[in-house]
Amino acid sequence: MNLLGAPVRGFAPFKQHKQGVSARVLLPRCQTAAWRPSSRWAPVAARGIILARNTASATLAQTLDAAAVAPTNENGSAAAAQRSSGLVKDAPTFQEAIAKLQEYWASVGCAIWLPHNTEVGAGTMNPATFLRVLGPEPWNVAYPEPSIRPDDSRYGDNPNRLQRHTQFQVILKPDPGNAQELYLGSLEALGIDTRVHDVRFVEDNWESPVLGAWGLGWEVWLDGMEVTQFTYFQQAGGRPLDAPAVEITYGLERILMSLQGVRNFKDIRYSPGVTYGEMFYQNEYEMSCYNLDEADVADQRARFELYDKEARRLLSKRLPLPAYDHLLKLSHTFNILDARGAVGVTERADCFATLRGLAREITGLWVARREELGHPLGVIPPPPSPTPARPHLLPTAPGGEGSETAAAAAAARTFVLEIGCEELPPDDVVSALAQLRERVPALLSKLRLTHGSLHVEGTPRRLAVVVEGLAAQQAAEEAKVRGPPAKQAYGPDGAPSRALEGFCRKNGVAVGDVTLEADAKGVQYVFAVVRDAGRPAAEVLTDELPSLVGSLSFRKSMRWNGHGASFSRPLRWLLALHGGVVLPFVYGGLQAGNTTRVLRNAPAPCLAVPSAESYCGLLEEAGIRLGAGERAEQIWREVRQAAAQVGGSVPPSCRSDLLPEVTHLVESPTLVTGAFDPAFLSLPPEVLVMVMRKHQRYFPVFAAPAAPAAAAAESSASSGSQQLLPFFITVANGPVDPAVVAAGNEAVLRARFEDATFFYREDLKQPLEAFRPKLAGTTFQRDLGSLLDKTQRLERLVAPLAAAMGAAAAAAGAAAAGAPKDGEQQQQQQGEEKKKEGVDWASQEVLGVAAVAAALCKADLATSVVTEMTALAGTMGRHYAYKQGLSAAVAEAIFEAALPRQAGDALPYSPAGILVAVADRLDSLVGLFAAGCAPSAATDPYGLRRAAYGMLQTLVSNDVALSLRDAISAAAELQPIPVAPAVQSDVLSYLYGRLEQLLGEWYGGGAPAEVVRAVLAERGDNPALAARSVQELKAEWEAGEAGRLRRVLAAFSRPTRIVRGKEVPDAAEVAVQPGLFEGEEERQLFAAYCEARGKVTHGSSVTQWLDAVEPLLPAIDRFFEKVFVMCEDAAVRSNRLALLRDLAALPRGVMDLSQLPGF
Repeated sequence: MNLLGAPVRGFAPFKQHKQGVSARVLLPRCQTAAWRPSSRWAPVAARGIILARNTASATLAQTLDAAAVAPTNENGSAAAAQRSSGLVKDAPTFQEAIAKLQEYWASVGCAIWLPHNTEVGAGTMNPATFLRVLGPEPWNVAYPEPSIRPDDSRYGDNPNRLQRHTQFQVILKPDPGNAQELYLGSLEALGIDTRVHDVRFVEDNWESPVLGAWGLGWEVWLDGMEVTQFTYFQQAGGRPLDAPAVEITYGLERILMSLQGVRNFKDIRYSPGVTYGEMFYQNEYEMSCYNLDEADVADQRARFELYDKEARRLLSKRLPLPAYDHLLKLSHTFNILDARGAVGVTERADCFATLRGLAREITGLWVARREELGHPLGVIPPPPSPTPARPHLLPTAPGGEGSETAAAAAAARTFVLEIGCEELPPDDVVSALAQLRERVPALLSKLRLTHGSLHVEGTPRRLAVVVEGLAAQQAAEEAKVRGPPAKQAYGPDGAPSRALEGFCRKNGVAVGDVTLEADAKGVQYVFAVVRDAGRPAAEVLTDELPSLVGSLSFRKSMRWNGHGASFSRPLRWLLALHGGVVLPFVYGGLQAGNTTRVLRNAPAPCLAVPSAESYCGLLEEAGIRLGAGERAEQIWREVRQAAAQVGGSVPPSCRSDLLPEVTHLVESPTLVTGAFDPAFLSLPPEVLVMVMRKHQRYFPVFAAPAAPAAAAAESSASSGSQQLLPFFITVANGPVDPAVVAAGNEAVLRARFEDATFFYREDLKQPLEAFRPKLAGTTFQRDLGSLLDKTQRLERLVAPLAAAMGAAAAAAGAAAAGAPKDGEQQQQQQGEEKKKEGVDWASQEVLGVAAVAAALCKADLATSVVTEMTALAGTMGRHYAYKQGLSAAVAEAIFEAALPRQAGDALPYSPAGILVAVADRLDSLVGLFAAGCAPSAATDPYGLRRAAYGMLQTLVSNDVALSLRDAISAAAELQPIPVAPAVQSDVLSYLYGRLEQLLGEWYGGGAPAEVVRAVLAERGDNPALAARSVQELKAEWEAGEAGRLRRVLAAFSRPTRIVRGKEVPDAAEVAVQPGLFEGEEERQLFAAYCEARGKVTHGSSVTQWLDAVEPLLPAIDRFFEKVFVMCEDAAVRSNRLALLRDLAALPRGVMDLSQLPGF
């Protein structure tokens, strides 16, 4: 969500993509163009589209007044001179901006559409987009769209957030092939000179559950400000698009605030002499009152049902457009209910299902109706395909075209493959590079092409393979091939048969060159030695490279034209060279050549590469750092230097999370240091860091040294001795004007911090406990009640859960104390018991704190800050608890209740925090399983896998004993719906599965699955005990054949196999009778068994158990050497089986030896 409340659909500015790409006519009927192109925008081979640039040179100025900071940074003086105006000189008014965009897009062939006549949440929902992107008809339109988002209502008090904001929407169908160039031309039309600004595509994969629609693309940032959403539409109404459409959505209020240099939406110049506030403030205030306070929830629910009913009636009348209007009304009604806080998780899912179902039916009917009408706008023709070609020498190569010497042709040369595309998401760059590093060597080996060193590198816009010393020819190969049997190869007269002649033709050998050889059975066959001299490397690579490019897969892929290829983002150029030879393979409608593209604001954005050997040098000269490792090191080095220049440092944690992402967002790093008003430091540091790191990808600066401060800012409510400094560091792409870029980013950060300040101050008007009643308005799950109901269950659950933990700890301590120990073991056990006894789960220090924390642990979900930044749940609860004056123990327990939030996160550590965190997750698991919401293999809408894993991690990492069976039973008793024993058993089985996964990964290198299962079979009910046992058993298992575990396994496998499957009475029914022993071996084994039995309990460690049973092994061996178990005397036989039964049961409660290999 952007600061002006644009739906996920809107915002992104872009630098000039000035490549000389052939432009297609958007609408062939449009033959006129009002815009005159500048030389740098003129396409090389335009076929009817004219790209334009405002002839007046843009004068850049800082967007907003910079905050007074000390010390001033190097950008300060340059930026200060421009603080009185906006981004451009003579910035357009709001209505002029709309007119300029309409004029520009009309000039390149778009029809100007009108805003829709009912509320829409985004320009996407206008039927001109949502319905018209469907089907095979071409469609190119542009229109402004007032977009209504009730949840963004702020009574007009927030300077950056509106419930009614204006988008400008553009649809290009089909993709014209130069959509980015067209978009950048529109920025020029607004007076924005992109040569001095930092413009980046930042991944934003859009999805609308309401409309069953999705697309891939970016939010486009102009100096850190999200101004446009650029999306390749892939699906609408659950229907894949026949022709993917380009959707460009501008956020006009945000753009105009920046262009005009104003800090509040009310101050935007709407028209000469009239401000935006004078036009719309009353509307903003009154509609906010309605959306947040006055809309009757019951009435809105009734409307939802009526609109649903009417839409379905209209569908039955085959009227898709009126039905779609009612779908929009239905969607708006849902948005009002959501703004009123009246939609819970389950109700939300039900509403979305209703909307999705209607959208699917409406789009299906729309497509059918257009087909019935004969597609009045025509049908998009298939795109032209490049003409296949063979490898050829570049005219600029040494020797000229076709005149390469034989020696040169035979020489090994560098090979380069460059896959050029629109900006790839960082994760996709990493994935593609890993795939290429694996597949390219395998391909060259398969093709018998020898080579030197191989490098695979990439940037957001290119994936590059550079192979040094690649052979010019495949290595020769000789193989002996068997042909037909001799009797079929020759006739009675010895003449070659047709079978032999066909074999020889197929393998390129003469009949006289074949030989006869007998196989192992003495049957003679024809054999031929087939020699393959190999083909030129350029030829075989030209044939194979399309498959290589097509084999790359991504988490999400898209189509962009009619050629059927899919990729993470559209491919725009291909380069393939072997020395000076072009390998013109074809993929995705592109033909590989020798042209690459560099920075969009470079004097020559397209460069011809004369040879593969010159490729890397040309990129370096153009300022592009091809190697990701080199880019990362450069960025990190310069970030630290920049932080030091303002007297600070950057948290080391940024190197592991933020740095990799930033590295793959740029290909020519340029660091820019910015500052913000120190007054914002009054906000919680977690809020400031969250905005900088997560939202803006900025490196925050702390007072040196960084490590303690970073830890404090990221995990503690009190920042400790180290402070966050009022500076940040951002990484621009390519050469920019540092002062301008710093000013733009400072303005964006100020707007975000002002937003956060607004929400924070609203929250501080009441104590944390005052937000708790508001949880009643949010449904947790339809059958389980509201979030307030869940909170009240947690309050009641902590007491029985604490009792269960205390009982489990006492039982474990008693069991361990009952086993005799040597001196060292006894000392170690006493230390462990003392540590565990330090936690009195029923004490006021634990249970009392936990009860208060449980009552408040969800309260921050109703606060404004957490509503806007959900990742701060728990963090803000802790902060507000401190502000309210609650104890540190309560505040920290509130924070810990939210842990862990994601993989690798911190875990709860205080007893009260552990209690509340486990209770929360346990309540969710038991309740949602009972409500029929258990996760499936494909879906987990309530995040129960994460909840289960986090709960088990908490118990294991803190070594907290707890019976899962007892805990589940305690949670089941508090649920508002019945929890049958079978459901409780399902929850327990689910937790066992997650515990097996956890323990398999927990210890270094992971524990073997058999080791984990052997322990869980006996101790899975107590995760902490199971974890310790797995660690011990893993160590014993890794000792191998020389270890004692293997000897114990061999010894215990014999009695276990003998009694398995036999009807041996239980020990309670038939005990071993020593009087029936006939031999000394029986007596010795029984005595050794009794001694071992006295040393172990169900709480014994694996090490203790092995220590106890190891002396048994000689007695077991002697018993089986001398004693025949299945003797004729029934009483003696039964007594011997009873002894083996007891012996086989000795591991019970500790581990199941039968799960281990070799048992």
